[in-house]
Amino acid sequence: MRPRLSSPCIAMPEGVTMVSERETYFFDLRGYLLLKGALSAGEVRELNAGIDALLPMQPGQWNGYVHGHTYGDDEGLNLQQVYEGGAAFERLIDHPAWIDKVKAFVGGAGTFDYNHGALFIDECFASIRGPGQAIGLHSGGHEGTKRTQFRYYNGQFHCGQINVLMALTDIGEGDGATMIIPGSHKSNFAHPDAQKYQMRSEQPYVDQVEGAVEMRMQAGDAILFVDCLAHGSAKRVNAGDRRIIVFRYGPSWGNFRHGYRVSDELAARLTPERLQIVRPKAPLVPQ
Repeated sequence: MRPRLSSPCIAMPEGVTMVSERETYFFDLRGYLLLKGALSAGEVRELNAGIDALLPMQPGQWNGYVHGHTYGDDEGLNLQQVYEGGAAFERLIDHPAWIDKVKAFVGGAGTFDYNHGALFIDECFASIRGPGQAIGLHSGGHEGTKRTQFRYYNGQFHCGQINVLMALTDIGEGDGATMIIPGSHKSNFAHPDAQKYQMRSEQPYVDQVEGAVEMRMQAGDAILFVDCLAHGSAKRVNAGDRRIIVFRYGPSWGNFRHGYRVSDELAARLTPERLQIVRPKAPLVPQ
């Protein structure tokens, strides 16, 4: 009988459900987890209805506190600060399908990283992408970026940015699926074809990138991944739109990627737990 190998113990914040041994192993190995059925059919309907209510929008346009945005390629429209779009989006801030896993992988319990709380969301957006649109290859462990780092030390993960990407439509063949290179969060070298397929290149899509795999999803599924995992998307060729939502979580000392701020209206209606994740520390100004 072979001896059973013990797994490292993850120090978990108080009140956080333990991440399973299997989830720990495959997140460490691959850099991501696929969370099947993370959102219910009812939640998916509410979120799609919420997006419908915000559209049409153009890049640079505001609808309340939600902002139309692109990253500079033909990758579709992003609705930034989408948690400002109503209750259905607010519930995603600390959704039970992933919040404990996010806390475990961001880590920092018992350290100065928890000075303002467990987490901060530095970017959250809905992405609407149509035929011919995609986003090129980006990120990778070789960059060594602190903000998106993958790290395991002294019994804890210390990941700088954990993304939760939620499918609001079925995403199969030809639908422009998110593509990742499993294990690339630990890579020491850029992909040999990175320049050819990266964002803002002549071919900003990942369909032909060796080693990349499509993450085909059903509406309601979510991918949780560390941002230093090299990723992008396939080019959508089917009719209709692909809809996803992305929430990016990191340590509480983070800052907004694009300079947005939580509106007073949102701050007033959020639970204390949600408010601490989107605004870990209220501004300190003279009265």
